[in-house]
Amino acid sequence: EVESDILRRVRTLLRELDGHHPACQCDRGMLRWTLHKKIDQNPSNSSVLVRILVKELERAERGDSRHYIIPLLHTLMYTLIKAPCISEELCDRVYDFCKKLLTLPKPFCTIGLDYATRLKVERAAPGTLYQRMVISEQSLKSDPYPYQEKIFIFADPELLSEAICNALLTDTEAAQVSQSPRVCMCHVITHAVQAALGEGCDLGGLKGRLQDMPTSEVEHWFQQVVVAVECAGSEGSTARGQHTARLEEIYRALLSSSQAGNAPLGGLQDTPLPNPTISFHLWTEDNQLWKELVLFIRPLSQSCEPDCLSQDLDSFEIQDIISDCECCEQTRFSVLSTDSGIERDLPVAVEEPLAPCGAETEQSRLHRRGGIKKKPSPLESVAFLQAGCSSPGVRPPVKLQKRPGIPQDAAAPLQRLHTARIVLLGDDRILGRLAQAYHSLRKRETRRVFLTPRLNLQFYYIPVVAGQPHTLAAVDHPSSGHEELCEVAGYLGRADPWYESNINTLCHMIPKLATMPPSPSKHLVTDLFITDVIAYYVRMGIQPVCFQVYAVKIFFNDPAQEPAEDVFLTELCTQGQDSISHRESNLTKKKATLDGPGIDLTVTYRKVVVSDREKELDMSLRSTGLVMKAIPSQEAEDLVCLNVTITEIIRTSNLSGRSFSAVENRLKTRNITIRSTEQRPFMVCLDKDSRRTYRNVISLEVSPCLEPSYCLQKTRTMKFSLQEAEDVGLVKYMPKSLLLPINTFAGIMQ
Repeated sequence: EVESDILRRVRTLLRELDGHHPACQCDRGMLRWTLHKKIDQNPSNSSVLVRILVKELERAERGDSRHYIIPLLHTLMYTLIKAPCISEELCDRVYDFCKKLLTLPKPFCTIGLDYATRLKVERAAPGTLYQRMVISEQSLKSDPYPYQEKIFIFADPELLSEAICNALLTDTEAAQVSQSPRVCMCHVITHAVQAALGEGCDLGGLKGRLQDMPTSEVEHWFQQVVVAVECAGSEGSTARGQHTARLEEIYRALLSSSQAGNAPLGGLQDTPLPNPTISFHLWTEDNQLWKELVLFIRPLSQSCEPDCLSQDLDSFEIQDIISDCECCEQTRFSVLSTDSGIERDLPVAVEEPLAPCGAETEQSRLHRRGGIKKKPSPLESVAFLQAGCSSPGVRPPVKLQKRPGIPQDAAAPLQRLHTARIVLLGDDRILGRLAQAYHSLRKRETRRVFLTPRLNLQFYYIPVVAGQPHTLAAVDHPSSGHEELCEVAGYLGRADPWYESNINTLCHMIPKLATMPPSPSKHLVTDLFITDVIAYYVRMGIQPVCFQVYAVKIFFNDPAQEPAEDVFLTELCTQGQDSISHRESNLTKKKATLDGPGIDLTVTYRKVVVSDREKELDMSLRSTGLVMKAIPSQEAEDLVCLNVTITEIIRTSNLSGRSFSAVENRLKTRNITIRSTEQRPFMVCLDKDSRRTYRNVISLEVSPCLEPSYCLQKTRTMKFSLQEAEDVGLVKYMPKSLLLPINTFAGIMQ
C-alpha cells in the first residue's frame, strides 16, 4: 500500500511535466515538496522511493521520455542525501545508471558525471554527501572539509511590496532560529552513525547522550566523525568495511559498551537536514552586492573595526586593509611613507641591542611598515583571473614568482573555499540591476583581484510579480503582464521543465502567501514551503544558462555632456521626447504634419547570417521608436543575438491627401548604431526600468559587452604590436564576452 501510494505520487509528478496540471491549481509546484515531506515523516520509506525512482529512470532511458530523466534524477539524489540509510546494492544501481548517462548528449552527460562522482564517494563512505552539505552550509569548522557556503537573497524594495519583503525576512529569520552549530554537529554525528550501521544502532540513546554532553565534547566527536568519513571517501569503495568498523568504534565510545550492546533498536529514524544559512537583503545601494561578498570572505570580526571598514568599503583600499589584518592584530591603513627609503636614514632606535645577528635579522630590520603597498604586477593579476575562470585541478597558465619577504605559502595560488549563492527575487528589472552589478564587480576584479581567486559565485533567479498598482510596472509598461516583465523566467521555464514546475510557480504564490492573514496554518506553510523550495533550488540547481550582457554607449545633444556607458540584459527601448523650447515644439508639430509622427533615424547594423559572416548594412527611416530584445522567444534560438523591432512610419499620398501608416521592421544583429539625423533628442530605457531612463539622446551604440579582463589583456598585447591582429598568447584562452550565468536544474534541454 505504501509503495503504490508513492508510485502514484511520482506518476502525478511526471504528468505535470507533460503539461497535465493537477485539478487543484493550488497544488501546482507543490507535488515535489509534498513527496519529500511524506518521506521525512517516515524515513524507512526512503529506500522504497529510491527504488521506484530508479525503475522510472530506467524506463525513461529506454523509452522516448528523456525529459523525465533530469527531474527524476534530482528527486532521487535529494532523497538519497536526506535518507538515513540506503543499502549498498541500491546505491550501486543508482551509480550504474548515472554512468549510462555519459553516453547521452548534454546536459544529461554533464549531470550524470557530476552525480556519478558524488555517488562514488557515497558508496565508500555512506553519509558523506549529507555531512559535506551541512558543514559547508552551516560554516562548521573542519580541516578535512574547509568549504563554506551562504545564500544571499536580494529583493528590490521598489519592485516588491513591503508586505512581501517583510514576510520573506520573517521566514528566513525563523528558519535559522532553532539551528545552532552544536545542533548541526549532533545531526552530522547521528546521521553518519546511522548511515554506516543502519538499524543496528540505538539512535535515541545516541541523541540523548549527545544532548547531555558539553559542547567541547560534542565538537571533539564531530571532528572524529568528519575525519573518519572523509578518509574513507578519499580511499574509495574498498574502504567501506573499514569505515563501518571505525564508525562502530565511535558509536560504542559515545555509549558505554553495555548500552551499545543491550539497547533496544527502534528502526531507522529521521535526522533532519538543517536549513542552509540564508541572509535577506533589500537592494538599496549600487555596490551592495560587492560589499556583502567582501564581508562574507572577511567578516567584520576577523578583519577590522566596523566603522573603519564601512567607511573604506567604497574604495579599492579595502584590499590593503584586509591584507594588513591577515598579518597583524591591530588595524592599520595604507598611508604615505615620509622617509627617504635609504638604509642609513633609518633611526637608530629601530635596532634591538640584544638581537642576534644574521641574515634573518637583517631582513626584518629593513622590512618597512606603513608605506604604499606595491600594486600587483599585470602578470600576477591576469594569472589570478585565469585561475578564477578555470576549474579545480587545472594547472595555472603562469607560474607566479615569489617576491622577497613573502612566505612560500602566501605565494601559492589561493583556493576557493567560499561559495556565495545569490538569489534574486523579482522580475526582469532586478536582473538588469544584477547585470550592472556583475559588470562593475568584474571591472573591480580586473583592476585589483580579490574575490575571484577566493570565491565561487553562483546566481539564481526566482520570479516574483506583485500585483499592486503602485509598482514601476504600471509606469514602464501600462499594458504589460507577467509574461512581459518575466521574459527571462519564461525562457528558463521553456528550456528547463523542472524549473518551470518548481520555480516559476512561485511567481504568484509568494505574494499570495505573504498577504494571507496570520494563522497557525499560514505560519506552518510559509516556514516550510518557501524556505524549503529556495534550499532545494540552490542545492540541486547546478546547471547554468549563460545570458549575454550588452554594452550601450549613449551620446547626448549637449556637446559638453560626456557620453554615458551602461549595460543591459533583457531589453532596450527608445521613444520620442517632447521638445523643451517653444520654438522647437512648433517646428516639431509642423514637421509632424508634413512627414508624420516620429523622428528621422539612421540605423547601421551587422546582419546575423547563418554562415556567421559579418555583413554591415544601413538604412534611413522615420520611426516612432524601437525595441531591442536580448531574450529569444524560443529556447532553440541564439542567446547572443538582438531581436530589433523598429516601428517605421510610411507616408502615402493620394487624392484625399497624405496618410501615414506604421510598419514594424524586424532584424537580427549583435552590433547596431542608432543616430538621429535631424539632431532631435529621444529617450532610452534599459531593462524595462524607468529608473534607468536617459533623456536628450541623439545617438547610441550597442554591442556585446566584453569581459573586462579580456579587454585589459588585449590592450597590453596591442602595446607590443603596431597593427591590430587576432588574439594571440594568453588572450586566446580568456573568455571574450561577459556572460551572466543563472543556474537552473538542467540548463538548456534540446
